[in-house]
Amino acid sequence: MDPQIEKEIIALLPRLRRFALSLTRSAPAADDLAQATIERAIANLDKWQPGTRLDSWIYRIAHNLFRNEARNRSSRDEKHEAILAESDQSLDGVRAAEARLEFSAVTAAIAELPSEQRQALLLVAVEGRSYQEAAEITGASVAAVTSRIARAREALREVVERSG
Repeated sequence: MDPQIEKEIIALLPRLRRFALSLTRSAPAADDLAQATIERAIANLDKWQPGTRLDSWIYRIAHNLFRNEARNRSSRDEKHEAILAESDQSLDGVRAAEARLEFSAVTAAIAELPSEQRQALLLVAVEGRSYQEAAEITGASVAAVTSRIARAREALREVVERSG
């Protein structure tokens, strides 16, 4: 393997794991997906076209592996535990509790979004991908990604407004 490509793949690992975690909503499952993705990418590196974005190609592999696994899984209603924000910042107790509650509500709301909306939102809002890149990764049109993100943001806005 080309040493430069190896460096790019290694640098991509934290972002890939974060993306895998957004898909699987489970740290162990995210680790498994990230590992399977890298294995698949290395095995099929000859199919990657130099000059194109290696990270987008690898994200696409992760997305496809996840979709295939979800299709094969019989039970899809596993819930993940809400992640509470632990902060070392100097917030007073009331503000810290309010922040944790709001974070918990938003995290739970993101987890309840339909998979397509959650994926599109996290690719754009968390990973900083363009709508075009998110469309390429998910195999959807840019219009579909735009619509999914708009619906996801509206759902999250409603949760935040309800929580205070």
